[in-house]
Amino acid sequence: MSDAILLSVSEGMARLTLNRPSRLNAFNAALAHAWRDATIEATTRDDVQAVLIDAAGPAFCAGGDVLDMATTMGSGSEITALAEVINTGIRALVESAVPVVTAAHGTTAGGGLGILLSGDYAVVGSRSKLGSLYANIGLTPDLSVSAQLTRAVGERRALQLVLQDRLLSAQEALDWGLVAEVVEGTDAADEADRVRARAEEIARFWLAGAAGAYGQAKRLVRSEPSRSFAEQLSEEARSIGASFETADAKARVAGFAAASAKRG
Repeated sequence: MSDAILLSVSEGMARLTLNRPSRLNAFNAALAHAWRDATIEATTRDDVQAVLIDAAGPAFCAGGDVLDMATTMGSGSEITALAEVINTGIRALVESAVPVVTAAHGTTAGGGLGILLSGDYAVVGSRSKLGSLYANIGLTPDLSVSAQLTRAVGERRALQLVLQDRLLSAQEALDWGLVAEVVEGTDAADEADRVRARAEEIARFWLAGAAGAYGQAKRLVRSEPSRSFAEQLSEEARSIGASFETADAKARVAGFAAASAKRG
């Protein structure tokens, strides 16, 4: 695995760390291909039931590496091809039945929003800033931003971000529903550590509970737009029946029934 991403698996949790801190973890070709490979591995391993995405250095992800684009890419078709590589990783996360938490300290901008939104639960620091900023350099949203940002905050708010050079504060991102939690620290470095630690707590919570059921619940919610209402109801009915047959559910249901009988 390329050093552009660090991948480790321990006790059911895969941790993916964006590792280009000197470039604010902006995507170049090396990071794009490492991202694709790491996300596919993390979401297809039998020993992984939760994924945590974090980042090295002072920021989560600044999107695409504009300097790299200007100096090494000669055509729009190269940019498109590289975006499709990253998209493969985003789809691996979003379409999986594995819950994903993102620990996004510092700044998240441009395509970094798509990386944050590829997770199902986002934790940021109180000093964090989040925004689009594509049009500042004459580019348009990519890496799922136009799709996932709109789903997360609604069309009108998504337009406010992509049509301005606005950076949301952490509190604004929380109020908009773009992130789930805001963590405070004594300084930027301490806050980054606390964001990572809180994200790990969330992943461990999933693992300590009915991890498979959390994963299937995530899959149902994430895949809902591709189905009609009737199809979604049928998929829910199929899924709860399948989960009822698992050993984990049988044990938990029996335990609940036994506890209820004692109280009764």
